[in-house]
Amino acid sequence: MKKSWGCKYMKNTSLFSFFSGSGFLDLGFENAGYNVVFVNEYYKPFLKAYQHSRKLMNIEEPEFGYSYENITEYINGKMGEFLKESVNKKQKEGLVGFIGGPPCPDFSVGGKNRGRHGDNGKLSGTYINIINNCKPDFFLFENVKGLWRTKKHRAFFEELKRQLQDNGYITTECLVNSIEYGAPQDRNRIILIGFQEKLLKSLNFDDYFTCSISNGSFPWKKFTKYEKEQVFSLAWPKQKIFEENSEIVPPKDVPIELTVQHWFLKNDVENHANSQHFFRPRNGLARFKTVNEGDDSKKSFKRLHRWRYSPTACYGNNEVHLHPYKARRITVSEALSIQSLPLNFVFPENMSLTDMFKAIGNGVPYLTAKGLAKSIGSFLEKKK
Repeated sequence: MKKSWGCKYMKNTSLFSFFSGSGFLDLGFENAGYNVVFVNEYYKPFLKAYQHSRKLMNIEEPEFGYSYENITEYINGKMGEFLKESVNKKQKEGLVGFIGGPPCPDFSVGGKNRGRHGDNGKLSGTYINIINNCKPDFFLFENVKGLWRTKKHRAFFEELKRQLQDNGYITTECLVNSIEYGAPQDRNRIILIGFQEKLLKSLNFDDYFTCSISNGSFPWKKFTKYEKEQVFSLAWPKQKIFEENSEIVPPKDVPIELTVQHWFLKNDVENHANSQHFFRPRNGLARFKTVNEGDDSKKSFKRLHRWRYSPTACYGNNEVHLHPYKARRITVSEALSIQSLPLNFVFPENMSLTDMFKAIGNGVPYLTAKGLAKSIGSFLEKKK
């Protein structure tokens, strides 16, 4: 029999993490009180960084370990049986949740746009199949807004949702922006969350037994700090001619805690262990100096404004983000701060620069993850 569940019982809620990357999403849930018991990440450099950071932060290793297996191995065979047995074991002790954000380039406007038929696009379907096979009490699915908003991909999203609902899940979805949670970044992502109908019945959720939970019934906004429409409508500083090591007085009419410079100072990026990790181009330094501070209008060579939030942290496909007042690209420590990571999150020295920036760009902003984790807990607690 499962234990009574509420926010104070989060330690009895076990999480199985898929497409874990270097663990930004997981860290938000961990620091909200959940217990990650299994981690699956196919790309070894990302998973090694995950392990490195958790060791430095004194977070216990997951009970069922770290897995490099291709996620398709968890559909059938020995790996599938192992996963089912592990889930069943933890469900005797408390609740079980699956969390993950399948690779998104096939649904991204700036990516390959191959949709469900792309190698990465297929993995979204695989993740849903694993959820339906293992029947966790709840799940979280994260992806780019293109999967939800682009017409040709939306049909696939709705198909995945119907599969979950046919397997007993009551779902809710929302397009969230990381800036709502206090991260200094304009980053939209679609979040799909589902709960087993029998779980909600056991917790006396008598009024939710249609296929979905309305956005008004799920506390999507309870742990946000800002309304994105209000934030984006403020009189943020515009462009300024780049001047190396210049100083600008902070504006008075915008929330400073949402600015790049605030987070650079908050995370002490110049003294962070990853402060010297950045790309040093053989050519192009002169070009760096021609881009105005705050000019992020181009595909590449976007210069951040110190007293403004960052565009989406995305550092692949020739997209280069420049430091506001230094003639260089931003460092790994600066990029981590833009993803709202705690200052004690560190990548290993031997990780390649390419992998560091790719892991950062793929990750869910830490404050967004933590807010979503609290929303799930709050929703279940009110009918515990």
